[in-house]
Amino acid sequence: MLARMEKLERAVADGRLMESAGQNISTLLQGATSELYTSSIDELAEAGAWSELNDRFYKTLAFGTGGLRGRTIGKVVTPAERGAAGADAPPEFPCVGTNAMNYYNIARATRGLVAYLLEWFAAECISGKPKIVIAHDTRFFSREFTALTAKVAAENGCDAFVFRGPRSTPELSFAVRHLDASAGIVITASHNPPNDNGYKVYFADGAQVVEPHASAIIAKVNAGETGVAPGVSAEPGEIITLGPEIDEAYLERLETLVLDRDLVRSAKDLKIVFTPIHGTGGVIIKPLLDRLGFNYQVVPEQDNFDGRFPTVASPNPENAEALKLGVQLATRENADLVVATDPDCDRMGVAVRTASGEMKLLTGNQIGSLLAYYRAQAFFAQGILTKENAGRGVIIKTFVTTDLQKAIAEHYGLRCVETLTGFKYIGAKLGKYERKALEGSHAAARRLYRELSEDESRALRLKYSSFYVFGGEESYGYSAHDFVRDKDGNAAALMFCEVAAFAKSRGLTLDALLDDVFATFGYFQEKTGSMTFEGAEGAVKIQRLLESYVETPPDEMLGSPVAAVKNFEKEILRDIEGDIIPKEKMLIFELGDRTRIAVRASGTEPKIKYYLFAEKRPASGRLIGEELTQSKIAVGQHLERLWSWLQEDAAARLIR
Repeated sequence: MLARMEKLERAVADGRLMESAGQNISTLLQGATSELYTSSIDELAEAGAWSELNDRFYKTLAFGTGGLRGRTIGKVVTPAERGAAGADAPPEFPCVGTNAMNYYNIARATRGLVAYLLEWFAAECISGKPKIVIAHDTRFFSREFTALTAKVAAENGCDAFVFRGPRSTPELSFAVRHLDASAGIVITASHNPPNDNGYKVYFADGAQVVEPHASAIIAKVNAGETGVAPGVSAEPGEIITLGPEIDEAYLERLETLVLDRDLVRSAKDLKIVFTPIHGTGGVIIKPLLDRLGFNYQVVPEQDNFDGRFPTVASPNPENAEALKLGVQLATRENADLVVATDPDCDRMGVAVRTASGEMKLLTGNQIGSLLAYYRAQAFFAQGILTKENAGRGVIIKTFVTTDLQKAIAEHYGLRCVETLTGFKYIGAKLGKYERKALEGSHAAARRLYRELSEDESRALRLKYSSFYVFGGEESYGYSAHDFVRDKDGNAAALMFCEVAAFAKSRGLTLDALLDDVFATFGYFQEKTGSMTFEGAEGAVKIQRLLESYVETPPDEMLGSPVAAVKNFEKEILRDIEGDIIPKEKMLIFELGDRTRIAVRASGTEPKIKYYLFAEKRPASGRLIGEELTQSKIAVGQHLERLWSWLQEDAAARLIR
């Protein structure tokens, strides 16, 4: 031990090992109960892998509002971590380090969460044990992390409900509500690379934690709290394996999202290709499409659980490469649509057959706009929404999502509520609407809201509160229901297949239906750009650039005056419902020609990100034919010129 510490101290003195890394290694070794820790550190030090040791130990993986996320397989895998696994197989053990997703950090996070739940139960005088539902995706060590999470939770006084196998993030959200649980945890890193994993926390409403719970949980985790709360019994809980009844309950609720059963039943000639990209999507989407009679095929090479995601460079349905095999199958089978979901099935991407016969990817903004349009018009066609109650209907979108959805809402007399990026904010809105619905009806309040059928809860919301028509964000997340409080790839796949059936019934391809939407509401296009500044010097540049926009905002861009600037960090801003928008380091510039530019620093990469929005509304009537074609060209060129201007302006700001 002494020789090891002397070697590490010399490395710190020589500048090979960061001081913080040395301190974290020392702390870990002092409490080490496993030979894995000591062996891995020794092996990396012997190999001179100081960069790897710095990456693993320069900080303790911070528990944020979304939980934890980080590498679970190191860039360098030690022999101790490799264990009995073969050279071509994933290692037997997750990577050792305070800044890694491993047993140490999983246990630390769970103890802190349980400590908060027990304290919350005591403060609110809630009887019984807290209940935690735990799900996991198909990533490396997800199953092992789930088992440890359940064990730690039960040992510290909670009942843990665990799925039998991989399940999607939205089903976890549903299960928290369905089982009336206190919290939920899903082990996933969404669409990150295979080497990563994560730990996301949900509260009793089924949504990702928000204030005041978020900060309190973070404090417990980062302070290393145990699960025992003063005056609360720490009697061990149980670990319960969930059976097929949860899948069935979720499937039954998802079926209620279909708005026109006759349309779906008649869509036999609609041909669909689906791929879960080796993730959890097939667990629910395949039986759901079967029940409703859709004509679909699954990409066979990707219809298996595999944390390597071997057929794609990245399991992200936003990327064309991830849909390559689906597009190839659709081309062979002359299919109309490819639907793809990410490993934890909270995001969905699509490729559609165009009028010219080619397969084309739609953007997240375009997918969401088609869903918002179809569902809004269908609710009015069915008389569920009318001119009299339209004001109760609401579409929710993030500030960096297309304004086309706002135009759709305005056309139908619906409210369009804008939130910060992150479905937890949409979930918070749904929680608010639920509380208001129950306040308005004493009879309904005597019956658990979560037990109401979709028709019953919809009637309640329309009468006393707000009816959620659709919600989404540009990063391929969508929902249209409040029995799940997160983005839902299972629901999105079903809803988009219905949109495809609607287009087919009108003799339109999906891109032609999108053009019909543009013709009615105007042409809207978006562009996302970023500038990368590496290292400590880069971080200073990003901060300087953001500060310069606050201190000396541009008066005009490309000749168009800046009509308004919103500073989400410094100003007190409210949404259209009067709710205060939480603080965030983001600026939005609104130009006189309706162009918008949002600027914020990336929370995970050394980048400053720009979101550009432009539009062309019809002067009168509809935007069709040559006018629509020219509008697409003009708006696209405008966005490219604007992005060039922003880059030149940023460079000039950095040398002032």
